[in-house]
Amino acid sequence: MSVSLYYSAHRTAPLTEAESASVARVAAAHLASFPYDDEESLYLYEDPADGSGAVVAGSTKMPFDPGRLLPVVAHVLDSVTELRRAVPDAEWRVHMDDLDVPWDEAEGYALPGMRDADLIAELAAFPGGDIPGPRAGDIPGPLAGGGPAE
Repeated sequence: MSVSLYYSAHRTAPLTEAESASVARVAAAHLASFPYDDEESLYLYEDPADGSGAVVAGSTKMPFDPGRLLPVVAHVLDSVTELRRAVPDAEWRVHMDDLDVPWDEAEGYALPGMRDADLIAELAAFPGGDIPGPRAGDIPGPLAGGGPAE
């Protein structure tokens, strides 16, 4: 199962030429500085104007490798922050599946821990998504001892 980050901006007026140029610059800068050639990065849909009022829209599939997850999230959210600042008068929605990503005027879009070096290092210790699950003694309740559930 994959998790994706979705981003969109809606308004009644289409992008101006200056806004379109700014969006293109942000996307190009993001791609040039993205740290992983083999991961999905910022992806803007070619024609978001599908009748929904979207002027910018896109998505990014998150990596399965836990050591890459937070750097990818931070890089993409930084780019989406720049996009929002390039098109400030639109109604923006940024979410990771069902989780809305909050906007902060000073910081932009961010998730807790996405820049935590210790957390990033801890996740990197489990390459390829091989994070160990809970052990039987870690699970509270009737299944903890391996006996039948009541």
